Amino acid sequence: MKGNKPALHTALSPSMLHLYDADNTIVVIIDVLRATSTIATALYNGASYVIPVDSVARCIELGSMPDTVTAGERDGRIAEGLQHGNSPFEYSRAFIENKVLVLTTTNGTRLLYMALEKGAKNIITGSFPNLSAVTDHLIVQKQNVLLACAAWKDRVNIEDTLFAGAVIAGVKEHFDINCDASMMAHALYTEAKPDVYGFVKNKKASHYLRLSGYGLEKDIHYCFTPDIANILPVYKEGKLVAGTGSAACSKAGLAAS
Repeated sequence: MKGNKPALHTALSPSMLHLYDADNTIVVIIDVLRATSTIATALYNGASYVIPVDSVARCIELGSMPDTVTAGERDGRIAEGLQHGNSPFEYSRAFIENKVLVLTTTNGTRLLYMALEKGAKNIITGSFPNLSAVTDHLIVQKQNVLLACAAWKDRVNIEDTLFAGAVIAGVKEHFDINCDASMMAHALYTEAKPDVYGFVKNKKASHYLRLSGYGLEKDIHYCFTPDIANILPVYKEGKLVAGTGSAACSKAGLAAS
């Protein structure tokens, strides 16, 4: 913490995570398309909790628990051996309420485990559907922040960088930001803000092209819509649970149904 303001940094790729302090820091795991959007949606729609795991085998193993849904993707498609994927539209309230979601993804859950290995003790997940819950929490907590982008197999991507920029736009007056990656993310978001979906589409972002090629335009639109699943996923003892507080408990959204 510098002066009276905590510091905020951005890791644009998991390959850069080792450059930043994860201890005594709130680490925000960002995987907009689609892991963290789906996590927020599942919790918003009443999932008991989400267990993020780093392998399909572990996901299947945990699936033996009662009232458990196992889900995951590899390279944007439902992972072999699992019945459910990474689309937020799979996790309506009618389906997921009072159930446990065990989830593994190509990038997002991997990054969460990397942060844990680096000593992170305060982890939340963020996406456009829960943007305000994230920014409100960071402002209230008054702690150092690391915005950690899951990217795509360690390659920087546009959508996670844009979400980091959106968070920065909402909290920058409350933080000391001496970080070029954060400045870049904020500048990119400032340009994209009038139409984030259109920006990503017009730039032919790699993950946009990958998912749209699978016919997932509806997912992409949803994942760029702010505050429609405005709840705060907090990592505690191996689980992502819905955080407490006014922002975390907001019911103003229109989560996927």
